[in-house]
Amino acid sequence: MAVMDLVGQRPMVIFSKSNCCICYSITQLFYGFGANPAIYELDQLQNGKQLERELVALGQQPSVPAVFIGGKLVGGSNEIMSLQVRGELKSELLRARAIHLWN
Repeated sequence: MAVMDLVGQRPMVIFSKSNCCICYSITQLFYGFGANPAIYELDQLQNGKQLERELVALGQQPSVPAVFIGGKLVGGSNEIMSLQVRGELKSELLRARAIHLWN
């Protein structure tokens, strides 16, 4: 399955690697908001290398973490933390229905 096929299945998707501490930290940030993202660990998937090439082709450098919210590529850790610092991350998650208002 291709990256965009996977992204279209859930309001929030994170492409990660199991040994990446930044990926882990970003995922924990979203859990703190009450989000339940689909997480694809590229180093544990049979087609992980192909997915990683697709992420790079989409402009994601480094390839992980790659966060999609509401079907669009938001970016990696820098973009996510910038949204958080500006106070815009929660509203993005609400808009995409990745979290609920009571979270």
